Amino acid sequence: MGQTQSGTDTEVTLQNIQELYRKFASECPSGNLHLHEFKRIFGINSNSTEEEAAFMDNVFRSFDTNQDGQIDFMEYVAALHLVLRGKLEDKLKWSFKVYDRDGNGCLDRQEVKHIVKIIYKIKKHNNPSITGNIEDICDRIFELVDKNKDCQISLEEFIEGAEKDPWVMDQLKLDIGPCDWFIGQHEKNP
Repeated sequence: MGQTQSGTDTEVTLQNIQELYRKFASECPSGNLHLHEFKRIFGINSNSTEEEAAFMDNVFRSFDTNQDGQIDFMEYVAALHLVLRGKLEDKLKWSFKVYDRDGNGCLDRQEVKHIVKIIYKIKKHNNPSITGNIEDICDRIFELVDKNKDCQISLEEFIEGAEKDPWVMDQLKLDIGPCDWFIGQHEKNP
């Protein structure tokens, strides 16, 4: 993953911010992105599973940094920056926050199984020939990542495991629609 960026690529100008604001205001006339709008953007509807809806709730909460139940423009800009230009470590920290459903700072087997199941469904939807056993995948993740064998994965273990092992990175990769949506919003003409 190329993490080197030129100065002009990472600078945000007043014109960029004004353009982002125009796009945000057109998508979110109330000035805030609410959970139901967020879910609609990602295709979560009455046909979606409870797991998919709960997962999107976690993604939404991770972007709603002040926890007021809506994503305002500043939170939108921060999310956009993370998705489009964030460093690998920042993206892994964000993914960990999404996966840590109970917010205790560690991933237990149930949380890992939950996310592996969702990621597997997404991959299977995109490539029906994919096969795998969720229990076996979880076993291998814990074997490779849980260094102190306490049956929990800390943030440090998560980052180290994902950075060192491409298979682990692939199994834990949060590769969902926001990136496509954010890129679309970022690149649309006013």
